[in-house]
Order: sequence, then C-alpha cells, then structure tokens
Amino acid sequence: MYTIGIDFGTLSGRALLVDTRDGSEIATAVFDYPHGVMDERLPSGKRLGPEWALQHPQDYLDVFEHTIPAVLRQSGVDPQQVVGLAVDFTASSPMPAKADGTPLCFLDGFKDEPHAYVKLWKHHAAQPQADKINAVARQRGESWLKRYGGKYSSEWFFSKLLQILEEAPAIYREIDVFIESADWVNWQLTGVLKRNTCTAGYKMLVQDGAYPSAAYFAALHPDFGDVIAAKVKGEFAPLGGKAGTLSEAMAAQMGLPAGIAVAVANVDAHVTAPAVKATQPGVMVMIMGTSTCHIMSSESMEEVDGMCGVVDGGIVDGLYGYEAGQSGVGDIFAWFVDHAVPPEYHEAAKKAGLNLHAYLEREAAQQKPGEHGLVALDWWNGNRSTLVDVDLSGLLLGATLATRAPDIYRALIESTAYGTREIIEAFEARGVEVKELVAAGGLPEKNGLLRQIYADVTGRTLKLGGSSQSPALGAAMHAAVAAGVYPDIHAAADKMGKLKDEVVTPIPENQATYNRLYAEYKTLYDYFGRGANDAMKRLKKIRNEVRGE
Repeated sequence: MYTIGIDFGTLSGRALLVDTRDGSEIATAVFDYPHGVMDERLPSGKRLGPEWALQHPQDYLDVFEHTIPAVLRQSGVDPQQVVGLAVDFTASSPMPAKADGTPLCFLDGFKDEPHAYVKLWKHHAAQPQADKINAVARQRGESWLKRYGGKYSSEWFFSKLLQILEEAPAIYREIDVFIESADWVNWQLTGVLKRNTCTAGYKMLVQDGAYPSAAYFAALHPDFGDVIAAKVKGEFAPLGGKAGTLSEAMAAQMGLPAGIAVAVANVDAHVTAPAVKATQPGVMVMIMGTSTCHIMSSESMEEVDGMCGVVDGGIVDGLYGYEAGQSGVGDIFAWFVDHAVPPEYHEAAKKAGLNLHAYLEREAAQQKPGEHGLVALDWWNGNRSTLVDVDLSGLLLGATLATRAPDIYRALIESTAYGTREIIEAFEARGVEVKELVAAGGLPEKNGLLRQIYADVTGRTLKLGGSSQSPALGAAMHAAVAAGVYPDIHAAADKMGKLKDEVVTPIPENQATYNRLYAEYKTLYDYFGRGANDAMKRLKKIRNEVRGE
C-alpha cells in the first residue's frame, strides 16, 4: 500500500509517493507556483505596500493537477494501491472565502483587491493589528497570551483578519469563511470543512478547546465581537485523524480512486517531527529552509518567553507541542548571494563548476571561527523568536576594507546559529530541556559548513533527517494513520521515519571561540531588540515616509 504526501511550501508544491511498509520514497514531483510570492504587485499590476506577501490559491489547485499524475506515471504504481493522502502547509497562510469555499480573489469584483488573496506566512503588514491584539490582551489580563510567549505575531491568523476589517471593511463584510490554506485545500479535496488542531492552537488562539471570549474580540473592534460565529466556522480535527474522503471530481482530476482517506491537514514544520522519528519529549527539530521552525514536544506545559506557542497535542497526541522560529535563514543567504556578491566570485564559482552558494561555503570553510572579525544579527526578515518583532532588521558589525564575501557569508550562517542558541536557552531557562537536535530540510542537506557551525555554536551533537523532503514524508505518514495502516503516528514513525547515520559533533576549540562570539551577539541582541536603541524601527519609519507609504 502507498500514500501520498503533498508539501505546500513558499514557492512550490511537492508530491511524494511513499511505500507505507518502510517509508521508501518511490516518486516525487514539484510544481512551481506560477504567481509565486506576490510582495510587490498583484497579477493586475496593482502595487502592494511594504511588508505585504500574498499568494494565489489557484496555484495550490494546480499543484494537485500537475504533481500527483506525475508521481503515478513515474512510479508505475497502480493508483488502486494508493490508500490515502495528506497535505502540509506553511502557516499562518489564511485566505478569505465564500460559504461554498470560493476564494474572494476568484471573483471578478475582487481580483484587484489585495485583501482578497491569501496572506502568506511572511506577510508582515498586519503589525499594527498584532500590536493591538497584544495591548488589549495585556490590559484585560488574558491568560492565553502567556502560552504564546507573551506576544501574538503579525504573521498569524487574527492579525491578518483584523487588518482586513480595519483597512477594508467592505471586503471583511464579504467574507463568509476565513480559513488557513491548509484547511482550504482539504476542503477542496473532500468537500468537508474542518480546521486542524495544529494551526488552531498555534495561530488561531485556541487553547484548551476554546477561542478567547467574544468580549475580548469586541474590545479589539466593535465589529470583531462575533468574529468566530461569523467568519471562523468549522469544527476542530486532531492530527492523524481523517478529514474526509477524496471526492469524485478531485479523484478524476488526479487519477486516484475516489473515497480514499484524506488526513487532517498539518503545518509543514510540525509534520516533519515523525518523519525524523522525533515523537518523544526533548527532541528539538529544526526545519531549515527559507526560514527555520523549531519544534519540540514535552510532557509538561511551561510558559516560555517569546515562543510561538505551546499546544496540547500540537505535534503528537499526548504531549505538549512547542514551536519557535527564525523568520529568515535561507532567505538571508539568498539575499546576500543575489544582491551583494562581487562579479569575481561569480566567475570563480563558474570556473570551479559550483553554484555561488557552494563556492562561498567552500571558501568560508577554510577559515577558523572568529577569523573574519564579524558578528551579525539574523533579523533581515524580522525576529520571530524570542523577540516576536517584524520591525527589526539585519545588522553586520566588524566589517573593514579587508572584509570579503566569504567572510560575510560565514558570519550570516553563524548569526542564524546564534539565533537558534538563543531559542534553546529560552526553553531551558523555563525548565524545558532540549536533549537532542535534529536538522531537517534543504539547508542542512546541502551545506556541511552550516551543519558544523550549528553543532559548534549550540554545543550539541546534531542528527540529520534521513529524507531531503521530510515534510512531504511526514504528511504521507499521517495519511497512513488516517487510512488505518498504522494505529497512531508513533507506530508510523517507527516504521517510516528516517535519520541519517551521520552525527555532527561539536569541536571543542571551535565551541570555545563561539561562546565568546555569542556573548557579543547577545549584547547586540538585547541592545537593538529590547528597546535600548530603536534605530532599526526609526529607519523603517523614515523609509516609509519617503516612499509615501
């Protein structure tokens, strides 16, 4: 028997056909979103303001149409042997829709309206609304705020919905259902609207089975008091459960049998835990790509400063699931390579037969820790944990006329490792032990220097996920549970999960140097991040004023 996991990322969607007996990856296909990330203008040409990041839901439907027939063709597997499928998704990436599931942006009257589209996870233009959500919660003494590290983010569900109400009330009135894209694609697959407990808990303020009170929402805006009944319909469904069965229409489009199990949707980071056998307490999984999400389960519920949330059963049933993260990691390296590397390095990389990332990694690996004299703050896309502040920006300190591109490339990698260490220390300060680190995703798969730096900076051995597409594998594992192949995700992880044999161990002399550099990072972190010097925010304000935005 086989299952299919469909991983919806920031720029593309991937389908993975998996053998449920042992997790063997039989075939994969990727479809790049035609609309990509809309952060400058809509398809119509209408310009977007700063900090916007939208997507088009048609791209998600196109992923099903292109990738699933492709993996069936590649594999030669009889579609009748496929017993289930599951999706994972970036989060929080919600969209406004009508009662029948039609996204507002599909309708002629709304194609030129930015608020009618999916607000991608890295849409940061709802920061004023996030500030209000936090201020009102503190004024009212709302107890749930502590479970989100004391701050609700602009990246999350209600910040984005409140932004629509305040900036485009006519659009808000047209919304029948505001829904995470993960749950929307399942709705299209099954015809059934259900909301997964993962995004409900981490992004939608659902704690102990309930939303905050109507009085709290009304305190945010008089027209927000009935937001749950009016805009956020749908029952909760647990991870590993069955959301429904594949409809006749979608089955015909994809070449699969109608009626097979469709698992409850999940978040891309969280679904990765079982794929790397991290279903036990104290194992922190770093899902490293354009950003990094840190997830971990524990037997106890603690309130950890600056975390993205703690949810009962948020990762695996029976344990409290913690989430933290860094808003930019791979995106930072890509920014540097795309915009700041001199031509001679492009030419040298070409001569060496390497892409620019690989060439800079090779050159940077020849240095000892501290040799470049630099330290950087990893805030090029804001700070998710532990400061929860999208208005922060990047910083590089120590540059001279002798500083070279490989020096900066290494310093940027180190900065992201320091950010991870800050998160680990925040957990352990509250008594949540981090026993093991597991790295998954494209970055640790490709970059040996990065793997060693993370081990040296954190002072911990680093295990590596055994699949280059762990989220899709994790989704396929949840599909196996939903289809009844395994009784629970623990059993599926035991048979289908993968780790590499390689373990990266800290080098003591490197670790000693990085302890000194991390102390410098922490000084800058607190100085620029905790209000002593708000220069980054003042610069953004000046930028926006000059642009007239």
